[in-house]
Amino acid sequence: MAKKKKYDNESISSLKGADRVRKRPGVIFGSNGLDGCEQSFFEILSNSIDEAREGFGDKIIVTRFLDKSIEVQDFGRGIPVDYNEKEQRYNWELLFCELYAGGKYDNNEGGSYEMSLGLNGLGLCSTQYASEYMDAEVHAGGFLYTLHFEKGDIVGDLNKEPYNKRDTGTRIRWKPDLEVFTDISISLEFFQDILRRQSVINENIKFILKNETSPGKFEQFEYLYQNGIKDYINEYVGNDAFTGIQLWEAERKGRDREDLPDYRVKIKAALCFSNKRQMKEFYHNSSFLEYGGSPDRATKSAFVSQIDAYLKQTNRYSKNESKISFQDIEDCLVFVVSSFSTHTSYENQTKKSITNKFIQDAMNEFFKHCLEVYFLENKAEAEKIADQVMINMRSRIRAETTKQQLKNTISRGNDLTNRVQKFVDCRSKDVNEREIFIVEGDSALGACKQARDSAFQAVIPVRGKILNCLNVEYGRIFANEIITDLIKVLGCGVEVKTKKKDMYTFDLEKLRWNKVIICTDADVDGFHIRTLILTMIYRLMPTLIKEGKVFIAESPLYEITSKGQTWFAYTEAEKIDALDKIGDDKYTIQRSKGLGENDPDMMWLTTMNPETRRLIKVEADSDKLRMSDKFDLLMGDNLTGRKEYIADNGHKYIEFADVS
Repeated sequence: MAKKKKYDNESISSLKGADRVRKRPGVIFGSNGLDGCEQSFFEILSNSIDEAREGFGDKIIVTRFLDKSIEVQDFGRGIPVDYNEKEQRYNWELLFCELYAGGKYDNNEGGSYEMSLGLNGLGLCSTQYASEYMDAEVHAGGFLYTLHFEKGDIVGDLNKEPYNKRDTGTRIRWKPDLEVFTDISISLEFFQDILRRQSVINENIKFILKNETSPGKFEQFEYLYQNGIKDYINEYVGNDAFTGIQLWEAERKGRDREDLPDYRVKIKAALCFSNKRQMKEFYHNSSFLEYGGSPDRATKSAFVSQIDAYLKQTNRYSKNESKISFQDIEDCLVFVVSSFSTHTSYENQTKKSITNKFIQDAMNEFFKHCLEVYFLENKAEAEKIADQVMINMRSRIRAETTKQQLKNTISRGNDLTNRVQKFVDCRSKDVNEREIFIVEGDSALGACKQARDSAFQAVIPVRGKILNCLNVEYGRIFANEIITDLIKVLGCGVEVKTKKKDMYTFDLEKLRWNKVIICTDADVDGFHIRTLILTMIYRLMPTLIKEGKVFIAESPLYEITSKGQTWFAYTEAEKIDALDKIGDDKYTIQRSKGLGENDPDMMWLTTMNPETRRLIKVEADSDKLRMSDKFDLLMGDNLTGRKEYIADNGHKYIEFADVS
């Protein structure tokens, strides 16, 4: 056993310089993976956005290079990099090499930036520390300044020379370091999404993205929303909204706690209602709040309160109906909020959620007021919104009832004291060898039960033609005893596609069988029952088909006997081939009996013996739409298409109907 190192006063150490970021990037960027690398880019972009928002420059250029380096150029005032008398150090040292150094600590006291995205003085320095290299070029005060860093350290010194052109601004190019991040391959789509979002909430600022496609050649994308979030919503919904787009704006002043100073918040919100599209996005000081925080809580509270009040006022609720939830509103809401404040409490450096109590209270009061006025001034739209919210609420209640039915079905299936009627299990507990035969009726159950190998083969009968599950509500499906019995026996749950994510209860690991074998008679009724079972599996657990777990047991059409030998023919062609082999010898031929009439030896030989049986694996079409269309053609409401299909293809199956 290795000797443990001692733990004493000399065991304590601190990270210094670039190691503070390079060895623990997750502390600053949220992770050391690709998302952390993406956050490091956003830190640099944020500084340029803050400049443009303050009125210094109306354009930002981002370049994505083939070698995975990135460049951000703005046309603002230029980063101060010269000597700082107050700090007795060069500003480039403070900004590029010192954590918690910046110009945004006095936002609420009229500093250089009023409502900024950057707050903590971490972004530029931490990204520089996490880079393989970084080059900075600054145009300011009639000078051109350049700096070069490698792996967190300055190489050379600040270079300063006269610059007689009138433009000002900052250009920073860097390459994220693979020694810091596990992945630096930021996708083009990420840059496109970030710049599009920023153009939405920073109206009249043009964002240009240049993407290097081959050495020295670039494709270019431009993003500009002159009317900001209103244009964004209009673009998103198109003609799919059933109300007009509302734009609400306000400014409030307050504090998070009595003993703290006041700060200002500007609120801008745009919304409409649609039964085809849904969206809810929050931005604060230009940062997309992926997790929401205060604005999200305010929205839920205000919308539920005000719309519930309107529903009660207009007598929309039926007796004993429960109150609406925000989900019922969210299912038809398109809502974007962009706010700015002179003081912000982000959840952490990644800025994906804010926690300000005053912002939450201000938004809650403002949204309630705006909704009240909106409903008073737009009676027709208010009625449409109320109707749709009530439809959503009642659909949700039905879905929750279905969810409970589903839970009850599955839990009963796991209760060994509540066995499925007429299900005959096998002895093996090894899922890799267990087989379940789904057979047609009690008579087939008897024959298969006698013919099977009870070590690994189980049997469950279906009684008659089961429910066509293709387009039926889940409530009817889970009320069907035959179907719920099959769900219990299979054991893997079902894939119920509703807006409630937790209703997806399917787990392939819980499937109790290696093969699910559908075994029906080789006649028209048998084929119909087989198709109904396949439709049930396709609707409720399509992954079983995708994973190759579903099979069809082929039953022979003919039994041919000559000189003590028996041939089984599964097709007309095989019958002809067998008769050719028999030649002029005498033979008897008969249409194969139904499964329930076969003796156990024949059932074992033709249907159940893995060495001699024929199984057809049911495979999913790689084209999901085409597979869906095929099920709809055979089992759906497309009567005209089905008639045409039968007319064109019926001759292929006519032998199954003619048993003379």
